[in-house]
Amino acid sequence: MASANTLCKKLLNVKGAVVTGHDFYTDQDGVNHLTIHARANRWHEDDCPICGRRCPKYDTQTVLPRKWRGLDWGGTLVEVRANTHRVKCPEHGVLVAAVPWAYHDSGFTKDFDLTVGWLAVYLPRSAVSEYMRIDWKTVGRCVSRTLNEIEPERSRRLDGLVNIGIDETSYRKGHKYITVIVNHDTNTVVWAAPGHGKSVLQKFYRRLTPDQLSTIKVVTGDGAKWITDCVNEFTPDCERCVDPFHVVEWAMDALDEVRREAWRDAREEAKSISKASHRGKGRPRKDDPVSQKISAAKAKADDIKGSAYALGKAPENLTDKQKLKVEMIAQTDNRLYRAYLMKERLRLIFKIRDVNEAEAELDRWLWWASHSRIDAFKELYRKIKRHKSHIMNTIRLGMSNARIEATNNKIKLIIRKAYGFRNIQNMLDMVYLVCSDLTIPLPNRKPKAAHA
Repeated sequence: MASANTLCKKLLNVKGAVVTGHDFYTDQDGVNHLTIHARANRWHEDDCPICGRRCPKYDTQTVLPRKWRGLDWGGTLVEVRANTHRVKCPEHGVLVAAVPWAYHDSGFTKDFDLTVGWLAVYLPRSAVSEYMRIDWKTVGRCVSRTLNEIEPERSRRLDGLVNIGIDETSYRKGHKYITVIVNHDTNTVVWAAPGHGKSVLQKFYRRLTPDQLSTIKVVTGDGAKWITDCVNEFTPDCERCVDPFHVVEWAMDALDEVRREAWRDAREEAKSISKASHRGKGRPRKDDPVSQKISAAKAKADDIKGSAYALGKAPENLTDKQKLKVEMIAQTDNRLYRAYLMKERLRLIFKIRDVNEAEAELDRWLWWASHSRIDAFKELYRKIKRHKSHIMNTIRLGMSNARIEATNNKIKLIIRKAYGFRNIQNMLDMVYLVCSDLTIPLPNRKPKAAHA
């Protein structure tokens, strides 16, 4: 039968540790505690906690032992205690010597940090905090240590980039943004930083070596000028693409502007009819023609106001009720219906696989928009004309920012599960951890075989 010290050593789940004793007690709150007294063996007692190099001792053991939280054992709270000393590393200076069961600057065992990191990927941070009996902020620090353990150097993500997507996403109200770079080929985040704009994107490009820059062939994103400027400055030979999602979104914004104008016009028409009627006191008769006109104008305004969702959907996806709304618009407001048709025509251009046919269709659309007598679409015409070459690159290469938009959704989910972030680095670490191909090893688990 194994001794108690041997069982305690199994709980540590590390090599290079020596268990010298243990204590079991119950505190005043009725919580059971198991304290494991341990030390590093003589081959690892003087290791640098950062590089692992064996170093000369700087001072003797501390009087008071340090303690580390371990994973609970059957509901029992486990702690590891050990006397520590400092070593002098030629590279990193004077540091507390490494212990084999914990990472540098951590108050928890390695298994504990990894478990918290794994839980944080799938659960709300408040649930992780409650279950693991740690502070909400501590979860973020455990996540950072987990990421640094399984991926100590993230520069590997910058190797072999061919097709990348660039976008910014808001992480806090008040226009707080992060810029995200996604590798289209692996669907992973390769770089992220707080802020947005040319100065932020330049930081990404300046991290790349000349060889890494030379491998980039396609850059997708929205029509932001700062993206185009950086592409022209650092990778002038690559293809710049404006993805279909943003182009159609521009058309949707123009359509919605026309819809709001139509709604305001219909509402003003109802008010003007009401003012011009000079009706007397009392409820009007049911067959009163003026009242019928006012009711019809109000109904038109209400229908236009409630048609935003129907006008935004593709015709093949409309419900029967939404089809009736679109038909009503076609019969009552020619200007708004033409705007809807222009939005749909632009959307369908991106489904054309023949590049010459798509370009001819885009030219026809540009002529239509420029002669539409609709200010919002005349402005859209000028915007699309500026980006025509980038749009044609998108059609020719079949590229889109769909993956980076999916990544943005993941980031927003990360923020919601954490109920926001005060520490931007904790958020970036979560983004790198979740939006990647990394696998967090759970304690005492057989590693899963890689898929063929």
